[in-house]
Amino acid sequence: MSKAFTFTIKRIRFDENYRPSDNTRITTNFANLARGERREENLRNTLKMIDNRFNALAHWDNSKADRYSVELDIISVDIDVEGNGETFPTIEILKTNIVDHKTNKRIEGIVGNNFSSYVRDYDFSVLLPEHNKDQAKFSLPENYGELHGKIFKSFLNSKSYKDNFSKSPVICLSVSTTKTYHRTANQHPVLGVEYQQDDYSLTDEYFAKMGLKVRYFMPPNSVAPLAFYHHGDLLSDYTYLELIGTISTMETFQKIYRPEIYNANSVAAQCYQPSLNYQDFSLTQIVYDREERSRLAIEQGKWTEEHFIKPYQNILEQWAASYTDKTEAA
Repeated sequence: MSKAFTFTIKRIRFDENYRPSDNTRITTNFANLARGERREENLRNTLKMIDNRFNALAHWDNSKADRYSVELDIISVDIDVEGNGETFPTIEILKTNIVDHKTNKRIEGIVGNNFSSYVRDYDFSVLLPEHNKDQAKFSLPENYGELHGKIFKSFLNSKSYKDNFSKSPVICLSVSTTKTYHRTANQHPVLGVEYQQDDYSLTDEYFAKMGLKVRYFMPPNSVAPLAFYHHGDLLSDYTYLELIGTISTMETFQKIYRPEIYNANSVAAQCYQPSLNYQDFSLTQIVYDREERSRLAIEQGKWTEEHFIKPYQNILEQWAASYTDKTEAA
């Protein structure tokens, strides 16, 4: 069996003074906000939106809607493939913590939330288009997403993860514009109304390779469902405040990045297909360049191919072939 990879974790506070590190994917939600002339205003407004949404959802014993605030840490995960101290930036996620100003306590929130990965950039922006450029019908490359999924599962099994986080991650993303979602009768006090779809999107299948299931919920006073990728039982493994931390953070990001869906002026219908061509929506006061983000994803995917996929190809292939869900990582 190939030797297990080693993961190291770095934390940086996401606040109005945040500046992306050299290793941060600049297409990442939080990094994109922290650029340009309005960077501090962008960050300040984003954090205020998160706090306001949290207090609106956590409304009990909170008559002035100011009891809580959310602290965000960016968790950067580096991987050492050869065990020689040389690392590659693998994953970035967010960790929420909740400050209760009434009790003066800090409450640990959920890790995950946003999900950023250079290897995913490579898979979606380099490998997939290259595979399909001469194909009459869209298809997936053999073993598509397997390496990325195994790296992620190896990280969750690692001592680094277990030493730093007490619960499994929840990643919260936009629903797919290629799928139709149907409202169900199931309703949760915090997550809201559950939606279901007939088949999984490419993103859903990709996250399944990472060992994550998906459920779709539209929280109270939201206008569209969010996709929650998780281990275990989403509804019983986390407290209401933990879930609210994730909802308030990620719904805020989606209002900025996908206003056509998450800042629409009408609520998702019983039968709902999201669209980025929808015109009846409101813009936030936060500056964001979506076209630049798409272009940079391709550049970052090529950078990953050059600095990670090709140099370590033999090691990665051998490791992936021997890795199983029961493999213990370092």
